Amino acid sequence: MDEDEKARLFELADLIAAVGRQIHASKEALNRESWTAGDIAVMRYIDRNPGTSARAAAEATQQISSNFSRALRGLENKGLVHREPDPEDARRVRLYPTDRAQENLRRLRDLWSDLLDGVVTDRAEVDATIATLRHIETKLAEKALSRPDR
Repeated sequence: MDEDEKARLFELADLIAAVGRQIHASKEALNRESWTAGDIAVMRYIDRNPGTSARAAAEATQQISSNFSRALRGLENKGLVHREPDPEDARRVRLYPTDRAQENLRRLRDLWSDLLDGVVTDRAEVDATIATLRHIETKLAEKALSRPDR
């Protein structure tokens, strides 16, 4: 990779992080609960994959066991995640978002939609940005899972 490509990719990552900080900061208006990046990653994964196992969620969020367990306990204590026994194997549990989590997600959707309203108005540009960011997220996850230290 040449220096120009490094500079372009750094600029992309830097802008994604900066936009993420702006969006993350806006959620403080939603509630005063403290959320770590790990909490957000775990909640996002469980919300998008209801019934997932703890192991799958920990791997997908790239967290070591102790950090994942701490985040999961915190989300349970906040009433956002609950565990249910696996119907096929009672030794395992499945993780599900609660009704409270769904209500928080609805409020967050409204907040973030309002935040971005008028910022990007071209529907095609929004769709292209979503597709690009989904692609980046997928490729980064694949890359992380293929690392030799995993």
